Amino acid sequence: MQPDAVTHEAERPDPLTAVAGPSGVATPAREQRTALIERSLLLLLVFGLLVGVLVIVKPFTTPILFGAALATAAWPLRRWLVRCGLRRGAAATVLLLFSLAVAVLPVVALAPNLADQISGGAQRAQSYMASSPVAPEWLGGIPLVGSRLTLGWQKIIQAEGDLRTLLAPYASDIKDTLVSAGRGMADSVVQLILSLIVATVLWASGEALVAVLHDILRRLGGPTAEHTLDVAGAAIRSVAYGVVGTAVIQAFLLAFGLAIAGVPGSAVLGFVGLLLAISQIGAPLIILIWAGAAWWLFGQDHQIWGVFMIIWGLFISMIDNILKPWLIGVGLDMPLSLTILGVFGGFVAFGFLGLFIGPTIIAIFFSLLQAWRQDAAAPEPLPAALTELAPQPALSSSTE
Repeated sequence: MQPDAVTHEAERPDPLTAVAGPSGVATPAREQRTALIERSLLLLLVFGLLVGVLVIVKPFTTPILFGAALATAAWPLRRWLVRCGLRRGAAATVLLLFSLAVAVLPVVALAPNLADQISGGAQRAQSYMASSPVAPEWLGGIPLVGSRLTLGWQKIIQAEGDLRTLLAPYASDIKDTLVSAGRGMADSVVQLILSLIVATVLWASGEALVAVLHDILRRLGGPTAEHTLDVAGAAIRSVAYGVVGTAVIQAFLLAFGLAIAGVPGSAVLGFVGLLLAISQIGAPLIILIWAGAAWWLFGQDHQIWGVFMIIWGLFISMIDNILKPWLIGVGLDMPLSLTILGVFGGFVAFGFLGLFIGPTIIAIFFSLLQAWRQDAAAPEPLPAALTELAPQPALSSSTE
């Protein structure tokens, strides 16, 4: 037994020899370890490149996302222009000019009249409050804020409608607010210009980018992952149509109500309401338009029209929460409850862009979930051997 044991000991390979070989030549074990180190270094390099790209792109995240959303929303119109015979560059130029016309021309046309309307309204309000009118009885009966509104009314009467006297103690706060608003407005203009540049580039050469994204997603996850790109595009278009459609309807109803109530400048106020509704962040300020109109109507002894304006304004402000999710859900193949969750949850989490991000993420997740359920419910095909042994259907008598 001992000679056999010695023989086995002699045949057992040395660990060092198995790794490096007798002459120091690399063996499969060492090659695998070297390849693992090289792959790890390559992954770290790729990760570093991705971090660098994200740091560079971060300042332009908002313009890129908003420009991509704008390009996706207007893509059917761009496709129609190309089918009509325009080249891609010409179609992109037409869409850019149209976007500038929609965003700039109404502001340029209405800005002088808007300044006159604001100045005239302030003068009329000052002259009205200088006559020491009695506060309406319903003002103090408003829940939670009635007493504060009555106190504010009394202070305005004591100042004889002089807004400068009333606002003098808050001059520094008002100055800071106006400066912050000016900075925000300037930043918004820059972001809008960059977004239009991104959208124009996508309108000119968007097919190549879409083809690359389709190829990447198909390689990563097959047809199911590739389908998510179409789902994302449909979600973005639905959100754009829902936001703009709701804003147009609200602005039209606001201008219509102001016009029939006899409020001056109804068209200008309706356009201001349109801008506030599209911005989403300023949508709550629509209340100031119809509430100020109601106040003016009560001051003109038009109590019936004042009550009508309050009811009509509440209706306009409330339909936003119902109409917008419904319009967005029209173009999405998922339940309305998930659409509402994506719209409001995305807005709370990401602000204005969350209106696009929230429903898109929910729609992609729902699409993947539906694809997984369909794959799980589909019967697995039988192997070839079992298919041959499966009983064949009997021939009918007509065939015989």
